[in-house]
Amino acid sequence: MNDDLFETPAYKLVRRNDPSTSYEAAESIDPTKMQKIVLEGINATQPCIHDEVWQWVQRNYPHITSNSSVSSRFNELQKKGIIELTGEKRKGRSNRQQREWRVV
Repeated sequence: MNDDLFETPAYKLVRRNDPSTSYEAAESIDPTKMQKIVLEGINATQPCIHDEVWQWVQRNYPHITSNSSVSSRFNELQKKGIIELTGEKRKGRSNRQQREWRVV
């Protein structure tokens, strides 16, 4: 896989009106590492919903404790053209419908 796809500048991880703490957080994380982990999880569980990838991440990377750090990577990977929606939906753990994803 082309590693250039994973080079996201920190300024693209925050919105213009976000507080300064969001900018500091964006500078302190490594989104490319998280994108690679989430992509690995999607690839291992596809077609998959977010809950399945989150469970996979918890099993394989127990030091990652933030569900939101996983969920925000889906949109980033979709924008890069690496993953796509299947058009299907399935119930997640909360009994709500979640969109199904796959690697392109």
